Amino acid sequence: MKPTVHPAYRPVVFRDKAGGLAFLTRSTLTSSRTVEWEDGRSYPVVDVEVSSASHPFHTGKSRVLDTAGRVELFERRYGTTK
Repeated sequence: MKPTVHPAYRPVVFRDKAGGLAFLTRSTLTSSRTVEWEDGRSYPVVDVEVSSASHPFHTGKSRVLDTAGRVELFERRYGTTK
């Protein structure tokens, strides 16, 4: 890769705010905040909202949607066609 064309590719810690999972990987993202990793070195940290530790698909904790309530709301708004 050309150094003047591509952004710097460096180690970054991604931390899930909801699940408590943190993992070290390489990325072009930057951050002004740092965290000390298990190896004793300091790396930039990027906080994410959802990862495999907190996503309902991966954890098996899916939400039940109230579909009957949605149908009734639609019928109240737009009426029924009979």
